[in-house]
Amino acid sequence: MKEFVLLLPYVSTVIRYVKLERSEGTAWLQIFKKVYLNAQLLKAKLDWLHFGFATMALGSETVAKAIGAKMAVSFRGFDMTVYPVKNPGCYQMLWRHIDKAHTISDNLLKLAVKHGMPENTPFEKITPAINIDLFQSETTELSSKERPVLITTARLHWIKGYVSTLEALALLKEQGIDFVYKIIGEGKEYERIAFAAYQLGLTERVQFLGKLPHAEVKQELEEASIYIQYSIQEGFCNAVLEAQAMGKLCIVSNAEGLTENVLHGKTGWVVPKYSPYLLAEQIKKVLLMDVEEKAVISKNAVERVRRKFNVEKQTKEFVGFYG
Repeated sequence: MKEFVLLLPYVSTVIRYVKLERSEGTAWLQIFKKVYLNAQLLKAKLDWLHFGFATMALGSETVAKAIGAKMAVSFRGFDMTVYPVKNPGCYQMLWRHIDKAHTISDNLLKLAVKHGMPENTPFEKITPAINIDLFQSETTELSSKERPVLITTARLHWIKGYVSTLEALALLKEQGIDFVYKIIGEGKEYERIAFAAYQLGLTERVQFLGKLPHAEVKQELEEASIYIQYSIQEGFCNAVLEAQAMGKLCIVSNAEGLTENVLHGKTGWVVPKYSPYLLAEQIKKVLLMDVEEKAVISKNAVERVRRKFNVEKQTKEFVGFYG
């Protein structure tokens, strides 16, 4: 009840909001709930109301118009690849009220259109960025190690493609290739992934390091030979940017933004999803590459990340986004 009392000075805004919701066919009980949930936003004085995820805008689609602001929405991987599949038509109301879209990759924009966003909706692509000063390698050593270290940094979730990665590594083991695979991250599917490693005979070669602070992640990356991100879905992936910034040789899947994150054959390698055999072959090729060839890929990756994915560039682009 307190929230409704605090909204009394904003009664004209609340009335506009109610009218907008009624025009969308929202039932009175639902409107009552929405007013309560959006109370803080309805009291705001803004030029732009920007939701960092499309799913965050659900239930607040008409708020921006009610307070006299423009609405922007960012598209992330989960927003466009998972949630709409589970909830068909979930963004139809959002598309009617959005003023500008922000996408982190071309593929996510295409998916938004596929899920109903009008093609003439204003948008800008602003990619993720990383702290390029933090993720700098202290060594340029790329010589082959007796036991190569492969690494992935991601939450333990089916969408990250861990099982396919382990199946690829099992193929390498069968061929007599030695390695250790380190996984940085935590998640509810630890048991499933750990059991897959056990079934594939990789228990002694796979290390689950859990969640680590940035400094320790950097240290682990320093010791790695190849970074692997064989995701089933990926909006873009900052972890891959961090690995490239440190000159790591990156092998990724062709999931959404990863094909823009890594340029195949130039800054790393892109392998089709759901194909452990192809992933195994690519890992093997990279391990057998000459040091000079590896150095070219590594240098290209570092230079591209520092040039295109730094925070200063991203900040300028967001300032322009609201212009």
